[in-house]
Amino acid sequence: MHRFSLKRLQRRLIWITLLTLVWLLCSGEARATPLAERLSIFPDWSTKPPVQPAEGDLVYPEWLDGPWRLTSTLTEMAAPLAPDVVTPGFEGNRQFLEIPIQADIRFQKARVAKGKFLNRPLKISEGVVSDRAFNGLSLARAYLGDDWVKAVNVDPENPNRQITLLKDSQQLVSTVTGRAVEQPDEATFITTEVFQQFFRGRRPTVYLNEVENTTAYRYKPDRIVADQITAVYLSPQDPDYFRALERPVALYRYGLELRSQSTR
Repeated sequence: MHRFSLKRLQRRLIWITLLTLVWLLCSGEARATPLAERLSIFPDWSTKPPVQPAEGDLVYPEWLDGPWRLTSTLTEMAAPLAPDVVTPGFEGNRQFLEIPIQADIRFQKARVAKGKFLNRPLKISEGVVSDRAFNGLSLARAYLGDDWVKAVNVDPENPNRQITLLKDSQQLVSTVTGRAVEQPDEATFITTEVFQQFFRGRRPTVYLNEVENTTAYRYKPDRIVADQITAVYLSPQDPDYFRALERPVALYRYGLELRSQSTR
């Protein structure tokens, strides 16, 4: 069993940022639509999205409830600060352009806690949430293969913290730190989440980067379609951090299609 170099590992882990298509999404109250405006000016992004601290699980519209066959296609990619700053693995990700990747995913109704006081939930209600462990594993294996991704675990105390177990006892830890949501109408749901990634291996923990996913879902009678942008930001530990600051160093745009697998 061979060992990965840091460069190859960084490339693999950036691929993993491309996997976060479903299981790291957001919840909240409907409001004006700055996220829709943000999507409309892609790829001219110069700042991070407006978000609030992430608390509780992510709640979706009722029309996302059930099992789905997801098809994800990378349609566009950009390196806004190139050639001065380019993330490892960016060019390697061109192999995914216009290649449909399919995976089974599912959403389900569950009891959802909102808000806390003295570490206890203030309100518990029923809502549609992602089956995070199932979806994370299905997506990761669709991109990287069964042999490289062993399992996906969600922290039972914090649905915003997910651990992907990789081969050779390596781990990728993803933690959602901020989110926002907009629902301009009954058939549109726009979300954004910002999360941090850490890698655990044989050496001390390595801070990797900060990632944003902004997605607009649209309900149609026979399917759900979505436009999704994944943006990668440098961590303060990166030597190029002050050259980038709040600006993304890599942008990936996807077209998503969800086809129901329900027998209802």
